[in-house]
Amino acid sequence: MNLAAATNESLAHTSNVLIYSSMAVYTLAFFAHIAEWVLGSRSKVGRTAAALSASGTAASASASAPAVKTQAGGTAVLERPEVVTRSATGTRDVPDGPGAAGGTFKGDLWGRIAVSLTVVAFLVEAGGVITRALSVQRAPWANMYEFSITFSTAVVGSYLVLLALKKNVRWIGLPLVTTVLLDLGIAVTTLYTDSDQLVPALHSYWLWIHVSTAIICGAVFYLGAVGTVLYLFRDGYENKLASGGKPGKFASSVMERLPSASSLDKFAYRINAAVFPLWTFTIIAGAIWAGDAWGRYWGWDPKEVWSFITWVAYAAYLHARATAGWKGRKAAYLALVAFACWLFNYYGVNIFVSGLHSYAGV
Repeated sequence: MNLAAATNESLAHTSNVLIYSSMAVYTLAFFAHIAEWVLGSRSKVGRTAAALSASGTAASASASAPAVKTQAGGTAVLERPEVVTRSATGTRDVPDGPGAAGGTFKGDLWGRIAVSLTVVAFLVEAGGVITRALSVQRAPWANMYEFSITFSTAVVGSYLVLLALKKNVRWIGLPLVTTVLLDLGIAVTTLYTDSDQLVPALHSYWLWIHVSTAIICGAVFYLGAVGTVLYLFRDGYENKLASGGKPGKFASSVMERLPSASSLDKFAYRINAAVFPLWTFTIIAGAIWAGDAWGRYWGWDPKEVWSFITWVAYAAYLHARATAGWKGRKAAYLALVAFACWLFNYYGVNIFVSGLHSYAGV
């Protein structure tokens, strides 16, 4: 074995060690997030119920007559009414919950520890992706194992960017870390593939452009899907309170700490709308690469078909959000269908359907 081959093998081994190490740190972050939720205060349960009971009276009062205030000099002026943006007709004006920490010092401390561990795990996993790339001297996403470890890195990176921008997204932490652990577990047990060189068709700079944008889109679509799922749960919880129902103690404790249904709905919409143009570019870039590699821009290959189906599904969701009768839960269901199409394009097409993209391997 020559020196170059030995170096590449050593880098591949280092990559595997780093990926397993990141899983260990993500596991610690998972338990820290659990502690954040468990130790968070339950004394704030009922906050939404109080807000719902008072919102009807307050809304009717503000609608009947604007508030009057007196300026210096005795001049009475009408106070500008507050404008509330709603995600759907009939959406309640409910305040956001205090977060997983429940507004307590102990819960917040564990939440900060969880975020810190997530940052460490992200850096370790990113190191694993980079060393995997160095071991084969190419982009580290030529098969499903490499795509999976890069995808989970991009998901965590997107989440940390939102945190760095001071966005209220720490409630994503627990489902995010859980999903990343599942993704990496499947990657290292079922999808693992030894480092190898690319087939000739993949030797192109479009590999860096097309696949990297697909990974980024999937990562952001995932965050939107989490927001959509939690919106459906929170909206059902608010509907039950509004109708006089009494949710269970566990449901109240969890739902009460999340942002309001309106906030979750707007978060999911903005995330999906922001990344949709990039997904459009991803499909266009793939078509251009197909023209260079196979001599045609579109050939109805299963991967191409499901990428287009995913595009249509997200386009339908965005159109539904602009249509009054399809806002709220109906649009949310469309968003989940669209993300399910992306997941099938990621797993199902590669594993169960044969096509020109089958050379990517499992």
